[in-house]
Formats: sequence, structure tokens, C-alpha cells
Amino acid sequence: MEINNQIEKAKKGDQAAFTFLLNHYWNEVYGFMLKRTENEASAEDIAIETFSKAFDKIAMYNPEFQFNTWLISIAKNVHIDLLRKKKSSLFVEITDKEDQKAYNIADTTPSKEDELITEQNLSQLLRFIKELKPHYQEVIQLRYFQEMSYQQIANKIDEPLSNVKIKLLRAKKLLAEIIRDKR
Repeated sequence: MEINNQIEKAKKGDQAAFTFLLNHYWNEVYGFMLKRTENEASAEDIAIETFSKAFDKIAMYNPEFQFNTWLISIAKNVHIDLLRKKKSSLFVEITDKEDQKAYNIADTTPSKEDELITEQNLSQLLRFIKELKPHYQEVIQLRYFQEMSYQQIANKIDEPLSNVKIKLLRAKKLLAEIIRDKR
């Protein structure tokens, strides 16, 4: 009953309800993906993407199904999409016991033009980030520019891990909206 109440609140945009649902289901989704991927970083990234997609599409949730089942199906789809992206980037596939994959070895040294484009894109991205509220700027900076783990960020800003995850989800969503609106 409490879960259904929180889902209804989340459908109305209640941030506390989103946090409740994230906290309540995080371990289940993360644990499921950890078993599938056998990689903590991948499992964490997939779980974050899962909750991001679920919260964006929460109005489409059908209460005839369990919420955790819905989340797990989203997680499976996110994982499948990730595997497809990796597979499409393969150059040669060598089949042996472990179905090892060889990647295209090419000259990846960026040209002068590539460096200029990257520099311009980074400059534009930094301008967009500066439009975010300071606490969102901080978590983006720590995660993506200083490459800190979620736990390291939580320790640095002295906030619970779940808050850091929600802040990052929210910051990425707001940043995407800013970028979309500016184009």
C-alpha cells in the first residue's frame, strides 16, 4: 500500500517519492544487474539509467504489475541496449570457449580538427553546466571531471549515497533540458 502511494506521488512529480522509490528498490535492481554483468561499475551505471528511465516514464507504469518487475524489465532493456552498442562497435568476432571479442585497432590519435572540435564542445558544455544550480554543478564536476565514485562524492559533500545518486540523475536531466532548449 505504501509503495502504491509513493508511486502515485511520484507520478505527480513529488521528489521525496522518487527518493523513497530509489532507496527502496536500489539494492534489488543493482544486485540483479551485478549478477548479470559481474561488474560493479556497469551494474551501477545500468541501475542509474534504469531509475532515470523509470522516473521519466513513471506515468506509463501499469499498476497491474509489481513495480520491481517493471524496474527489472527496464534494467534488462538498458543492459541489452548496452550490449548491442558494444557489439556494433566490434570489428572482428573470434569464437572460442568464452566467445572472446577482438576490437578494431585503429589509429585513434585525434587530428588537429578533432582537438579543436572537442575543445569547442567542452567549452560549450561547461557554459551549459554553469546554468545549473551550484549543488548540481558540484556533483557533475566531481563525477565526470574528477571521476570520483558515488561513494567518494557522498563522503566529500557529506551527504548520503542515495542523495548523491538522485542529485546526479536530476543534474543530468536538467543539463539535457538546457542543451535541448539551446539547440
